[in-house]
Amino acid sequence: MNKYTFIQKKEEVKRDWYEVDATGKVLGKLAVEIAVKLMGKDKATYTPHVDGGDYVVVTNVDKIAVTGKKMTDKKYYRHSGYPGGLKVRSLEEMLDKKPTEVLRKAVQRMLPKNKLGNQQITRLKLFVGENHDHAAQKPEKLDK
Repeated sequence: MNKYTFIQKKEEVKRDWYEVDATGKVLGKLAVEIAVKLMGKDKATYTPHVDGGDYVVVTNVDKIAVTGKKMTDKKYYRHSGYPGGLKVRSLEEMLDKKPTEVLRKAVQRMLPKNKLGNQQITRLKLFVGENHDHAAQKPEKLDK
């Protein structure tokens, strides 16, 4: 038995590419799966302070599913900073106007709230249709 804890160095990180089809998948469950890949928590070499996660390409983001009455009841809030500047949109409106932002916000809120989380979210690539720009990286299909 080894008495030393393994600590991965950032030079030793090997990043893979994964592709996920979001058609009919539940928003929260898909976001958890993506966040784990972005953080690298599924790897044996996981080290909390090293950005060791993988790239994730998500297609068909506009066809994501939610359960219950979330489509009308879930709200997204923004504030301009000025008095009376609160903007409220429902999940349904967000999916119509910016379908990629729904999944991006769900995943980002599961990542660390620091510089590491900012680096990790840049490896999330979201696309509305079937096609994506990352075919050259040969992403592995990630379906559970």
